[in-house]
Amino acid sequence: MTTTETQITICNYSNQEHLQAITALIDAYIKDEMGGGEPLSKPEQLRLVDGLSSHPKTIVLLAKTDGVFTGLLTAFENFSTFTVKPMINIHDVIVLKEYRGKGIGRLLMNAIIVEAQNRKCSRITLEVRKDNIAAQSLYKSLGFDETNPGMFYWRKNCTVNLEPA
Repeated sequence: MTTTETQITICNYSNQEHLQAITALIDAYIKDEMGGGEPLSKPEQLRLVDGLSSHPKTIVLLAKTDGVFTGLLTAFENFSTFTVKPMINIHDVIVLKEYRGKGIGRLLMNAIIVEAQNRKCSRITLEVRKDNIAAQSLYKSLGFDETNPGMFYWRKNCTVNLEPA
């Protein structure tokens, strides 16, 4: 009988193993059907790690199962003008495909909930794809729900040299 043990840790940017785990997990996520993108180049991987480590309010949680990095959660602390308190926005929740359905996503989410409580945050926000039913089910089971009224998730791609409209 095998016992599986998963530990959740906050990323230590001076730990090379953690930095390699971040780039490997983000790369796996990008290649996944839910990521739908192109793998990161080496320079992009370096910029990713530099960007996360230099952003003062970044939270990166790593899941390690039986010695293998199996999941990652990236989040950013922000400030809510409505509640006049800190808040956390979850940007990525990643679990390697072969480890899904084993409770790793739940462990990552529970860890960020505890972190938000420790930081006295008023809320946690996240975005989830409409077709990611498994993630939606997890979030609902943890007390997350759709905003009321509903919100749209919009974006504008920016370039270095922005021209006025």
